[in-house]
Amino acid sequence: MIEIYLFVNPIGKKCLSIERRIIDLIKTYDMKIQLRLIPIMNLQTISEFMTRLGASEKDIHLRTALSQEIHSAALDVKAAHLQGKKRGRDFLIELQKAVGEQKQPYSKKLAIQLFTKVGGDLEMFLEDRHSDFIQEAFLTDQQIAHEMKITSHPSTVIYNYSEGCHSGILIEGCDIIHHILDTYNTKEALIAFLESQTQNAAICHSEFDHPLSLI
Repeated sequence: MIEIYLFVNPIGKKCLSIERRIIDLIKTYDMKIQLRLIPIMNLQTISEFMTRLGASEKDIHLRTALSQEIHSAALDVKAAHLQGKKRGRDFLIELQKAVGEQKQPYSKKLAIQLFTKVGGDLEMFLEDRHSDFIQEAFLTDQQIAHEMKITSHPSTVIYNYSEGCHSGILIEGCDIIHHILDTYNTKEALIAFLESQTQNAAICHSEFDHPLSLI
């Protein structure tokens, strides 16, 4: 079995493109792949997001606003996931499409509209959304990201348990993730790539200057 941890910005367009690729991969390959979508937020990811938006990192008001939006959106995603992985994933994609692609401003009203669209139990969603459990789940995700040395989004950590390997391969950056998915675009090629990385136990560098590393 392959397990993929994908660390994302819940309102980011670039993360959406990676999610779509990996979801298509899971549908195409005849193998067991477990996908865990984890919304993250830290000082570095906020700065990176501001740069992508063409904003100054010194804009404190924008930094604060984006931090609040991403945090709130991440809690929405966690609450949606309580009603099933597929519903949580569908909600995340709808949220990224609306805010990241269509440039709709994030709001609690928008989150409610999108959750209603994916067909969940709205009353339960609203109750869970404001629970201590969801806040704790969000903090747990941030701890996982910290332990896996995640500093940017999108980033992914892939485990190939079929070989009994307990090391994960960390891949950072949208370009290198797309590059790997394009290069190793069959089940056999992907498994061979994962095996070669874990067996070598070395840090590799791609043409995009983003590291692949074992964790």
